[in-house]
Amino acid sequence: MDAPKQVYREEAFELLSDLEDALIELEQQPGDLDTVNRIFRAMHTIKGSGAMFGFDEIATFTHTIETVYDLIREGKLSVDEDLISLTLRSCDQIKAMLSASEGEGQADDALTLEISSAFKRLIPAEPDDAAQNARCGISEGGEQEIDEKVEATFRIRFRPHRELFQNGTNPVPLLNELRSLGHARIICHLKDIPDLHEIDPEACYTSWDIILTTDKDDNVIRDVFIFVEHVSDIEITLIDDSNGIEEEEYKKIGEILFDRGDISLSDLENILGRQKKIGEMLVESGKARRSEVKSALVEQEQVRELRKKRVAASVGEGASSIRVASHKLDSLVNLVGELVTVQARLSQLSAQRNDTDLTLVSEEVERLTAELRDNAMGMRMLPIGTIFAKFKRLVRDLSTELGKEVNFATSGEETELDKTVIDKLGDPLVHLIRNSIDHGIESPDARKAAGKPAEGTIRLTAEHSGANVLISVSDDGAGLDTEAIRSRAIEKGLISPDAAMSEKDLFELILTPGFSTAKSISKVSGRGVGMDVVTSSIESFGGTVEIASVRGRGTTITLKLPLTLAIIDGLLVTISDEFFVIPLNAVVECIELS
Repeated sequence: MDAPKQVYREEAFELLSDLEDALIELEQQPGDLDTVNRIFRAMHTIKGSGAMFGFDEIATFTHTIETVYDLIREGKLSVDEDLISLTLRSCDQIKAMLSASEGEGQADDALTLEISSAFKRLIPAEPDDAAQNARCGISEGGEQEIDEKVEATFRIRFRPHRELFQNGTNPVPLLNELRSLGHARIICHLKDIPDLHEIDPEACYTSWDIILTTDKDDNVIRDVFIFVEHVSDIEITLIDDSNGIEEEEYKKIGEILFDRGDISLSDLENILGRQKKIGEMLVESGKARRSEVKSALVEQEQVRELRKKRVAASVGEGASSIRVASHKLDSLVNLVGELVTVQARLSQLSAQRNDTDLTLVSEEVERLTAELRDNAMGMRMLPIGTIFAKFKRLVRDLSTELGKEVNFATSGEETELDKTVIDKLGDPLVHLIRNSIDHGIESPDARKAAGKPAEGTIRLTAEHSGANVLISVSDDGAGLDTEAIRSRAIEKGLISPDAAMSEKDLFELILTPGFSTAKSISKVSGRGVGMDVVTSSIESFGGTVEIASVRGRGTTITLKLPLTLAIIDGLLVTISDEFFVIPLNAVVECIELS
């Protein structure tokens, strides 16, 4: 798959993750318009960029979903549990389509049609002429009411790099997407097209100015360009000054061209000495191209028209970021790791030589290396909340399937961990949360009988502890049954009937392969292949698993994880002229012998 399509897939998966999180929030607060807008924008971006990069099936599929959420934004449809479930199913289907595009399985076309049809049934039938006129604000007498939505005018300068076409990107759907946002005037610049014998058919020589009047903010406009930012220069400027007076004249043509950088101040002053239209004089003198003057005229005209209706709303600036491939960060950290090793050898050498100058250099190198190491490691650190959010969907679906009421609470989402650790943490946490819902949390009736609220609670927390991070999964369910664990362990021959074991030792038995106290096997668990997977996975990257439980009050499972796997601090030990390094997290105590 070529690079632009791969970027789209990665961005789409990220958008779907955020989308699922927003859907769970909307289910809890159906009237939250900000969340509805968040869902709409995500679907809009997946659709628009999908069409641009050749994912036509995804674009068609998401178009209907986008329409439904647009109707919700307008107050014409309401949110209920069935709609949330249907939208979550659509997210799964989009993921399947994205995976199928890279040869990973095949999306179920029948399911795509089924979901799409379900969304279409939610869209009201087209109104008759009278109702349509009423919706557009036109009365029987032919008088038209003015739309109350606040509009703003933007100047968009879209300057693709030469390699835009080589990456398989077609700018036409992108320009059409801008047209769909409001009233757009598009001017194409051809000034960079070379002579015929010099043209590279795979290079992009054209650029565009777009004057867009829309009720959307600049973040929505930036979303249109999200997948071509790395191969384009894009400027989005709010040109309709919201602080100006409505009747105030907009800038002259010369001012617009000067502001854009198309002409210099001296060019403008020289031309103003003549008594002709500024645009004509600039073209005749060769100071500006006709397409540039036309673009400035369009801008002037469109802003003047809008000023007659209202004052532009102020719109904030969008944030910018840079995406770096993870393998490049891995390579950087590996090089820093080698540098740390060389620096340690230099420190050892300077100590042996007893050379003051060498010691000073060694100390400076040590300081710089430590700073470089911290910065490099910081690039790999991600907030653990990036995976916490994914479990809201799991808890919702599983609790519904099992007929249980579960509140999922998280804390410490800002706690940072190495990306490698986070990538390996997903499956163990899935096992723990599934076990908590299936075995820990009781049914609503059982909880009421025990004097508990019908809704159980599962908490997922993270916090720093020295050079480690502690992640806990706790529930307020039934707790572990020590007698059942002992009986099962004796039955499997893990312990003798007369063995004296502490509660802590008994709890650790559930971490052994194949161990389960479940009386029946369900679709969720009960086969004894969960906790041992958690243990082996956590221990594979230097972590540990601890269990605490109180019968009738709940269970807490704590994972103790290293902050990073890339570089580990160690204690250098010399024994009989041999050097050994012991990881610091394995050192309990140091004693100096005289």
